[in-house]
Formats: sequence, C-alpha cells, structure tokens
Amino acid sequence: MQFDLLLKGGRLIDPAAGLDAPRDVAIANGRVAAVDADIPADSAAQIVDAGGCIVTPGLVDLHSHVYWGGTSLGVDADRLAAKSGTTTFIDAGSAGAGNFLGFRRHVMERSKVRILAYVNISFAGIFGFSQTVSVGECSDLRLCEPREVVAAAREHRDVVVGVKVRSGKHAGGTSGIAPVDLALEAADQAGLPLMAHIDEPPPGRSEVLPRLRRGDILTHCFRPFPNAPVFASGAVRPDMRLARERGVIFDIGHGMGSFDFAVARAMLEEGLAPDVISSDVHLYCVDGPAFDILVCMSKLLALGMPLVEVLRAATQAPAQAIARPDLGTLAVGTVGDVAVLRQRPGRFTFVDAVGASLVADQRLVSEGIVIGGTWWPNEAADHNETERFVAQASHTHVEVAARHFGHRHD
Repeated sequence: MQFDLLLKGGRLIDPAAGLDAPRDVAIANGRVAAVDADIPADSAAQIVDAGGCIVTPGLVDLHSHVYWGGTSLGVDADRLAAKSGTTTFIDAGSAGAGNFLGFRRHVMERSKVRILAYVNISFAGIFGFSQTVSVGECSDLRLCEPREVVAAAREHRDVVVGVKVRSGKHAGGTSGIAPVDLALEAADQAGLPLMAHIDEPPPGRSEVLPRLRRGDILTHCFRPFPNAPVFASGAVRPDMRLARERGVIFDIGHGMGSFDFAVARAMLEEGLAPDVISSDVHLYCVDGPAFDILVCMSKLLALGMPLVEVLRAATQAPAQAIARPDLGTLAVGTVGDVAVLRQRPGRFTFVDAVGASLVADQRLVSEGIVIGGTWWPNEAADHNETERFVAQASHTHVEVAARHFGHRHD
C-alpha cells in the first residue's frame, strides 16, 4: 500500500495553508503524504470516512495542565485527547525546575499524545492549588530562581517551549511584579517566550503588559473584572491595544475563572479577537466550565468568531507561538496529526467563569484524531456535558480527584 491511512470525503480546513475545500488526506510513515481532491481508496491500508466532517490539523492546546498525579491540578492528557480533538497539549507551568524531570519521565514519556511545556519560574511549579488550599507558587520569592529555570530549559530543550509566570495576588501574594521581572530575565537568557498569567491585582494588568515583548503570551486575555481588558463601558483599555500592536499574543486560557462572555463580546466588537484559543484545562474546570478546547472554541463560535479563525486560533496560531512549524498544518511532509470534527446542531448552554450563560445552536465535537499517522476514534460520544454542568461546592482535593479519576478500589 502507498499510504498507511486515508481520511476520505471530508471538508479540509487548514488555515495555515489557506485551504477550505473538499480534500482527502493521506498519511504515510507518520507524516502527511498527500492532500488531493480524490485519492483512491485502494491506495491506503486503512480508510476513515470523513464525510460530513471537518478535517483540520490536530488541535494544539497552548494552555493546559496535564502533570496528573504530580500536581494537584493535573488531568490526564490521553484521557482528553480524542474527545477534544487535541493532538498536542502544552502544559502551562505545572512543573518548575525542581520537578520537571518527574513530569517528563512519568507523564510526557508515557503519554500517547504529544505533551510540551512551559517551565514555571517557581522552582516547585504550581503546588498549592485546590478548592481548599491556595498557596501561590510565586508568593515566596526564594522559589523564583532564574538560573534554575534556564538550566531546566536547556536540559529539556526538546520539550520546553517557554517560561511561565503566574502574577497576581492569588499566585504571588505580596510579591508584586517581581516574579514577572524574574521570569522575563530567565526567558531572555534561555531565548524563549514568556507566558504571563494575570489574576487579581496586584500587580495590575497595566504593570504586566508593558513588560511583555513581541511573541510573549498574555494568557487569560478575556478575564473578568478586576484586571479585565475593558472598561465598565466595554471600551478596550489602551494598554491592550498597545500590546496587540507590539506583537504580544492574546490567549484565552479559559480555566476555572478566566473567561467572561461580556468581556469577550466587547473585545470582539472592537476587533480584538484572541490570537489563540486554549482551555487552561485542569482538575477544577475539566468538568466545567471549561471542559476542553472544543467547548472553548464552540463558545467563541457562538460569540460570532468565524469558523476558520476559530480553527486558526487552535492550530496555526499556537504552533507559531511555540515555534513548531511542523504542527498546526496539514501541508505535505508535516507531522501526521489530524482532528476530525463535526459541527453538531442542537441547543447547547455554555457557562463562563462568572456564571453567565450563553445558548448556542451548534457546537464542535470530535469524531477522533490522528496522532503520528495512527487513527484514534473518540469513544466518549456524549456531548451533553455542558448541559449538566453545576458549579461544585467546596470539596477536598482527594474527593475531587476521586470523582474524576476514580476511587482506588474502583
């Protein structure tokens, strides 16, 4: 056989290639071998019928937390991959220099799906995150050691894509802007971009934004008040416009508390769509309100963002942000990572981080993914989880983890 796998009869949307047309996609030896209007079925060992589906590059989730078992907020990337159309998870600083090796050995190297990572400026990574325990990893500046971050980035250069800092009163306590400055110095020395999280001030957005360079990422770019990117009137704050003009990358990073429908509407109306749509999926939002990247993409679709731009923000744009041109496209010769999606009609209620609802008449769902040329169907075909979402009362971390992963005796 000429090809190992053939995705036949789908609508190929590859924003990086400027393609939106009926196309077949053939994979051989783990790479895209051919893209054509009609590739003979007898040329491939395995056929996947993509009729009625969108065939697009495997989704790249720029902000996720998948150091499961090693950090309190981690979820299992393999468990989410086929259901969410995600072939590459970028972990956003779950691990720091002190535990990055464990993340690599025990999770990355054992995962079927690709995992890359930002290394946290905090030596311990994100270690005190739950509904009952909240100890910001940057609240003690003794943990923020740039030399250790640079050493970790160099030791694990094949999987490290940048430096992560969480700034704000929850992540940094009274440390103010210092963690951002230390992280920027580490990123500069390592020759990597910085991903900056903002939660509630201090520091304020106006302190963080001017420090970010072209190619750095502002995650939680549509977060609610306080530290929102818009005034109460809905007008976009000038520092956000200046950051966009300077080339700072705006990333959604939905998560548990960082995406507001009203803010998103205001930003979109002002022409400031996100560059990247990411989920910030972790144990405390994987069962709502974020769920996964496809739910987050569906929310942006419901807010009026065009389908091609939504797909670009989850394929081409994040791949560019991490300088991995072999991902986020289905050009011949690139990695054979594919998402097969469907626009499912219906009535879907989405909830944002502040509890507001949005009813949509469609959502994106995954039929399956191709990773390195291997077809991985989505066997979790229940797409009504958003309708069942109810904010959970306070539970211990052990209870939340057992509910999601299962009890030891199950």
